[in-house]
Order: sequence, then structure tokens, then C-alpha cells
Amino acid sequence: MSPSASALVIALVGIAGTLASALLTQRSANHNKLRELERADQQRLEDRAYQAQQAVLEARRSCYVALNIAARLYQTELTNYLATIIAGNVTDELRTSVDEMRREHRSRHAEAQMVVPDSVLEKAGAVNGNLSQFYGILKAIDAGTATPSDTVEAAESRRLRSWDLLGEMRAAMRHDLDIAS
Repeated sequence: MSPSASALVIALVGIAGTLASALLTQRSANHNKLRELERADQQRLEDRAYQAQQAVLEARRSCYVALNIAARLYQTELTNYLATIIAGNVTDELRTSVDEMRREHRSRHAEAQMVVPDSVLEKAGAVNGNLSQFYGILKAIDAGTATPSDTVEAAESRRLRSWDLLGEMRAAMRHDLDIAS
């Protein structure tokens, strides 16, 4: 090969190498940028999933607090109702207060049915059922329509049982929220 032809080949190889290195550098930079964007997208997805999980947990926690408060207030109001029945001085104001607490508890229980897992809902249902029976006994005694099973002793038994059930419900809620007992 003549010296001018070899110089031309060397020049062409040099130009091709320079162009190829620029293309390879750009391709590598694009590939790195794409991986960086994919990692950022993955991180955003993980952050969103975590935030959604935290929002669900917070909604559940708020529901638990509201249900627990409503159940305890309802139970306390029923206890007051029982005491006034025994004392023989039930007032319309107390009856109204009991009915308001009952409505509040029913609202919180209905909300819980849409939010909480079955394990907690089972315990909340037991509390609700017991408090409803406690209420029914007291209303029957107060109205003078009590059956032989609607006694002050039966009401007292429901009152005592409600405290146990409230404790079980609270323990199930704490377990669901991963709070040590």
C-alpha cells in the first residue's frame, strides 16, 4: 500500500475511532441516566406504597380509637342506667343520654365494619352484641315489660361481661396495630 493510501486509511480509522468513542460515551451516559430514572421511579413507587399503607393504618387506628371510646362511654352510661334503675330514680334525661350513647356506639361500630379486619370485627361484634343485650334488659326493666330473664342480676352479669369483652377488643386492636400489650 502506498504511503498516501496508508495515511488515508489511518486518518479514516482515527476519525471512525473518534466518532465511535463519542457515540459509545453518549450511549453509556444515556444508559446510566435511564437506570437512574428507573431507580427514582421505583423509589417513588415505594414511597407511595408506604404512604398509602401508613394512611390505611392511621385510618384504622382512628377508627379503633373512636370505637373504643364509644363502646366504653356506652357501657358507662348503661352502668349509670342500671344504678338508677336499682335506686328507682330513672330520669328522662338519663334515658336520652343512654339513647345518644347507643346511637354513637352504633355509628362507630358501623364505621368499623368497613375498615377493620375480621379478627377485630369479631371482638367488636361481641362487645356490640353484649351491650345491646345489656341495653335491652335495662329498657325492659325500666318500661315494666321485663320477662323473667330480664332481671337486675342478668343486667349486672352483662355489665361485668362487657368489661371483659372490651378488654378483648382492645387487645385485638392493639395486636392489629402491632402495639405490644
